[in-house]
Parts: sequence; C-alpha cells; structure tokens
Amino acid sequence: MISKETLFALSLFPYLGFLWFLSRSPQMPRLALYGFYGTLVFVGVTIPAGIYAKVAYGEQLANIDWLHGGAEVFLTLSNILLVLGFRQAVQTLGNRE
Repeated sequence: MISKETLFALSLFPYLGFLWFLSRSPQMPRLALYGFYGTLVFVGVTIPAGIYAKVAYGEQLANIDWLHGGAEVFLTLSNILLVLGFRQAVQTLGNRE
C-alpha cells in the first residue's frame, strides 16, 4: 500500500506539469499564475514546518497553531493572487465588449 507521504510527493509531478503548461499559455493571467506558483511555495514551506513540528513538539503541524498559521499564510496569499488575477482578466474581457 502506498503511504500518504509517497502519494503526496508523487502528486507534485502532475502539478509541476500543470504549471509548465499554464506558464506557456498567453491567455493565463500573470497574477493568477503567480498564485498557482504560490501554492507550490506553500507546499515548500509546509513540509519543513511539519518536520519541525514533529521534531520539536512531537506533534502534527495542525496541532501547533503558530506554526500552522504561519504556513497557511502562504496559501492565503496564493488564493488572493488567484482571485485578483482572474478578477482582472474578467474585467478586461468585460471592457472589450
């Protein structure tokens, strides 16, 4: 049986492919693209934060509020960039009509 950690690590490859294709699309709003890349940054921050939570506190990341909240800030920023990027694209399309 595949562990959840292995499955998580393997899921990064399709996401990297997704980012590769998005970055080559001229229709993709740049700000939203930065949001998708920010999600990758979130993952990059969450992994060491989770390791630190386990080593320093003997707990899962979700149980250490200050550390978990700090990692979640990156996801929140990514989501804001996504929304603003697609909002800008919708407004631009609306102005063309």
